[in-house]
Amino acid sequence: MQTRYKPNVTVACIIHAQLQDKYLMVEEWPNGEQRFNQPAGHLEANESLIDACAREVFEETGLSLQPQGLVGIYQFSTSADVAFVRFTFFAKLQTMPKPTPLDSAIHGAHWLSFEQIQAKASSLRSPLVLDCLEDYRRQQQQGQSYPLDLLNSVRLTIAPENKA
Repeated sequence: MQTRYKPNVTVACIIHAQLQDKYLMVEEWPNGEQRFNQPAGHLEANESLIDACAREVFEETGLSLQPQGLVGIYQFSTSADVAFVRFTFFAKLQTMPKPTPLDSAIHGAHWLSFEQIQAKASSLRSPLVLDCLEDYRRQQQQGQSYPLDLLNSVRLTIAPENKA
């Protein structure tokens, strides 16, 4: 019997300070290498995708905010054994509040311009970081985004045995 494919489900949030046109990026050092990412992390059991996004933003930046829309859903594989399904959200702010990361894996949070993020392409956590940001920017220019009610978690309960 073949092993069942089980990708990691992750969430990320593009946080955009509109007046300054800057994006909040978190700095991590996985395996001793500096990496930049949107606030992001894994979906936990019995957690909606929207709640996971708000939790990850709070843990990695100290900011309490709710996502305002969905940028897209992305699939990414790093190897034959490791794959991700990433739900990328966005939140637009008028100002750049001072971030205070609570997660010890986050070494800093920085407000950066799109051009500064592009210049860090080789230091981004994955190619999805820039892909998602480019999609967000294109959607904003076109006045488009996906609404959060696209994601239905009304039945987020553990199904009775053999009833799923």
